[in-house]
Amino acid sequence: MNPTEYLIVIKTTIVANPIIASHQITRQRSSDYDAYIRVIASFIDNSRLEIMEYARITVEDDMELTRYSYHWMDSDNNLLIRWDNAEHYPDLPNFPYHLHDGDEKNVVPGEPMNISRVLDLIAERLEK
Repeated sequence: MNPTEYLIVIKTTIVANPIIASHQITRQRSSDYDAYIRVIASFIDNSRLEIMEYARITVEDDMELTRYSYHWMDSDNNLLIRWDNAEHYPDLPNFPYHLHDGDEKNVVPGEPMNISRVLDLIAERLEK
C-alpha cells in the first residue's frame, strides 16, 4: 500500500461507518513516503471525534501508523476519551500508548490504536 492508497482506506473507513453522521477533512497530504490526515467526524449522538494520523512507508514497503490522536468529545466539547501515542508519559506501562479518560489529567496506559479500533470502541459505548 502506498501513502495515497492509505488515505483512501482511512477516508473509506470513515464514510462507510454507520455511527458517523457527517465528517470534514480539514487537512490531508501524501508524498511518495508518507501520509497525513486530519478529520472531524460527528456521530449520531452529536459527539465528535477529531482524528489525526501520520503514517510512513517502512523498509518492507508497508504503511506504518507512527503518530495518531483520536480526541472524542461530547456535544458540549467535553473530553470523553483521547487515545494518542505522543511521547509525554514515559513512566506509563506500554509507553507511548496512552489515553486521557474523561479529563486531560486522567492519563492511563493504552494500547496501539488505529481508526478502525477507535470507531469500534465508540460504537460499543454508543450502544449502551
